[in-house]
Amino acid sequence: MNNIAAILQHQAQLYPDAIAIIDRHSRQTPFSRLNQAAIQTASNLSAAGIQAGDAVLVFQPMSAELYMILIALFRLGAIALFLDPSAGKTHIERCCQLYRAKALIATPKAHFLRLISPAIRQIPLKFCVSPFCSLFRPTPATCDIYPATFETPALLTFTSGSTGYPKAAMRTHCFLLTQHQVLENHLQLQPGKVDLTTLPIFVLANLASGVTSLIPNVNLRQPGSINAAKVISQIQTYQPQSGVASPAFWERLAEACQQDGLILPSFRQIFSGGAPVFASLIRRLQAIAPQAEVIAVYGSTEAEPIAERVSPRTLPDNANLGLCVGKPIPEIALKILRNQWGTPLSYYTPEAFDRDCLPSGEVGEIVVSGSHVLSGYLHGKGDSETKFDVGKQRWHRTGDLGYLDTEGQLWLLGRCSACIVDDEGILYPFAVEAIARQFPQVRHAAVISHQGKRLLCLELQSPLPDLAILHRALDWAKLSEIQILSKIPVDKRHNAKIDYPALQQILAQNSKA
Repeated sequence: MNNIAAILQHQAQLYPDAIAIIDRHSRQTPFSRLNQAAIQTASNLSAAGIQAGDAVLVFQPMSAELYMILIALFRLGAIALFLDPSAGKTHIERCCQLYRAKALIATPKAHFLRLISPAIRQIPLKFCVSPFCSLFRPTPATCDIYPATFETPALLTFTSGSTGYPKAAMRTHCFLLTQHQVLENHLQLQPGKVDLTTLPIFVLANLASGVTSLIPNVNLRQPGSINAAKVISQIQTYQPQSGVASPAFWERLAEACQQDGLILPSFRQIFSGGAPVFASLIRRLQAIAPQAEVIAVYGSTEAEPIAERVSPRTLPDNANLGLCVGKPIPEIALKILRNQWGTPLSYYTPEAFDRDCLPSGEVGEIVVSGSHVLSGYLHGKGDSETKFDVGKQRWHRTGDLGYLDTEGQLWLLGRCSACIVDDEGILYPFAVEAIARQFPQVRHAAVISHQGKRLLCLELQSPLPDLAILHRALDWAKLSEIQILSKIPVDKRHNAKIDYPALQQILAQNSKA
């Protein structure tokens, strides 16, 4: 069966008493309980009028309840919608207009969004997730799994496009199953394993593989500001063998461990992705988890994963070459295309595509294709910017610059839009930022062109004793100035990717002051 709920139910049948999720206040939910709750939730939603093809907007933090709801919607053949409420009223309105929801399932706090959003108020059915929630009440009714086809939609998420208008990424059941298989292979997911995870899609992969997900009992909406002591306590109690989180989360955890002289011996693998994983973080993780392989994962909303790098104990001193993210995974096709970012591409003949693809060592756009690469956005909005066809094969433009070395390893040099082209030549952000991040005092680094000058902006976590050393290390970059800022803006989701447009605004305001 193509419905992903079937594989989740199969795990409940194989390992009914095994723990599926450990979440807030050490609550443990077995696979059998999770599956039964999902059946009850699906039955109650069906009785309320939710059918296959209906869209349901969900506002629920990572928890057992989130996956009860999600699996219930999959069982019904309904579509789960997710958007970022912190993106503001305009973003919410635009998302709700792009795809009309029949129901809203949300926490009591999230229901306050109805006060500011006419679009949410217009959603016909509304459910509140609370201890007294009618969705989870026992019911004698059963709910068969909807017979999904290759094209049955399952999950719709919204991201901001380059124009500020949201792009909607629709994942089918088949896409999720394919992605799960890829993640299972590369994360080495096995029944009985305990995995500390902060990213929702990875919990879904864990559930489908019989892995216990340990969800940190902290505010995961701000991974760069977590209460690390709480997470360390959970790790010491449940001894996870692996962990998957953004670099900002691991930075906070590593900083707290090093301050208190703690190590985390249970970890055998630590995965980090969603934002650049610099060598400084890898070294810190190797210090606090000496038994673990530290693996940097490169991917995106549209293609997860793309490449991975198992970091050796001794990292080479070649940061000026960019950020190495390892070899592309076998399940994906990756090429370096002559940089044409900003110009829509629609169709290539295979011969023309080959001519525009660059050999090893040459920098260009990173483009990918594969069965777990999103083929398009809802209503085609955003396709012209990021999709093109070669014969009958669909390709995705990541928006990242990079190159392949002679060993087939992929090196990132930053976003296409952040590349600096001026009278001095071309300057790639990561070639500079990776060197700056080697200094332990540097929390964030961003190279940017402002008012015709090449600026390196630094956010420090402790005083930098001598800027001259950094100047000498970056002499080749022909920087106009190094500025120390109290805060460098980063993305809201991972708290790790530099928000270059917001940084430009800060610099403009500082220039006027």
